[in-house]
Amino acid sequence: MKDYLKKLNSLIAVLLIVLSLTFVGCSDDDDDNGPKKTEAELLLEYLETTGGDFINTQAPTIINAIDVYNKNTATPNKIKIIDVRAKTDYDKGHIKNAVNVLIPELYNYFKTNATELAGYEDVVLVCYSGQSAGYATSLLRLLGYNNVKSMKFGMSSWHDDFATNYKNVVANGNSRVAQFTSAETPKPTTKNPLPTLSTGKKTGKEILEERVKFLFEKGFTSGTGADAVGITNGDVFNNLTNFFIVNYWPAAHYADPGHIPGAMQYTPKEALKSTKDLFTLPTNKTIVVYCYTGQTSAYVSAFLRVLGYDAKSLLYGCTGMIYDKLVEKNLSTFVPQRDIINKDYEKP
Repeated sequence: MKDYLKKLNSLIAVLLIVLSLTFVGCSDDDDDNGPKKTEAELLLEYLETTGGDFINTQAPTIINAIDVYNKNTATPNKIKIIDVRAKTDYDKGHIKNAVNVLIPELYNYFKTNATELAGYEDVVLVCYSGQSAGYATSLLRLLGYNNVKSMKFGMSSWHDDFATNYKNVVANGNSRVAQFTSAETPKPTTKNPLPTLSTGKKTGKEILEERVKFLFEKGFTSGTGADAVGITNGDVFNNLTNFFIVNYWPAAHYADPGHIPGAMQYTPKEALKSTKDLFTLPTNKTIVVYCYTGQTSAYVSAFLRVLGYDAKSLLYGCTGMIYDKLVEKNLSTFVPQRDIINKDYEKP
């Protein structure tokens, strides 16, 4: 009887080992052959969860020039001002206490000075018109620098001496009134894949780091090339069918004062969620995002470019296309007599 029990126990032990190896093998097969998430899927999942879904919750994080002035005057130890303009323009005049850091240098600057920068209530990026600073602010916010803001209208709102370009845009800001339409262009009904990313990283956080670093190195340029972020309304209207045009406005404004022909309406802080309309965006066509002034669209284009889309921001938005209508309906735009605060500035 004892011999029988020994043999039975041995047999049971062998069977347990075989079953264990079988389940491990099956598990390994599932890991190897089952569906794996792409880099873009891992990145999007991270951005929408751990990353705080910045583009759909807080963007744009813009601070008015007068608030920058007041804080810089009353509590300069609580605000850090970073001027991202070319050094020659910075040397012509800049806000007191502002340091000059070009956009391609911002990634390393924030990494090197992370502890210091975290100690400020506000870290404000300042550019010419609020657009390139908005783009850079969006990239930094996606990385988790949660106290970064862009200054509304850039140096154009600080003093009349720096507002020439914006004032020229306003002066010629009704060039597209006759071409705008109220006719709706529906968004696609098919679900598109996300762009293909190839950073070689394995987690959403690591992929984000590589993508943001890459985009900072490219800087903020304008044109129709793949690396350009800004695009003029002239380049868009020259061949409207070349682009997938995103009107980043509420539906009511899409209908009145209208929109660029062929543009599709995407509701701010809602439409670009994975559970909403993000997957209607194409990966095989240049996406042009536009808003009222070009500042919010700069934030959005940064988010889309991080995900790998060929996305551009329409420079100056509708301020350069239907200016009087924006003023008439009290929509966001640059009004020189209201928005230029004419405060003192410094030179080296």
